[in-house]
Amino acid sequence: MTHIRSKDIDEMSDEQIEQTLNELRDEMLQLRSQQALGGSASNAGEYKQTRRSIARVLTKLSLRKED
Repeated sequence: MTHIRSKDIDEMSDEQIEQTLNELRDEMLQLRSQQALGGSASNAGEYKQTRRSIARVLTKLSLRKED
C-alpha cells in the first residue's frame, strides 16, 4: 500500500481516508523499526514514499474539512 496517488484519495470517502491513514502509519512504524534494526538500503525509497503518502492524505483530509 506504500504509494497512494492524489486522484485515488479524491475518490475515497472520509472513512476510507481515515482507514488508509491508519494503515500508512502502521506501515511507517514497521519501516522505522526495520531501519532501526539495520534494515537494507532498499527500504529507503519505500520509507520516503510512505512518508509522502501520509502527507498527501493529511493534506486532502484537511482540505475536505475546510469545505
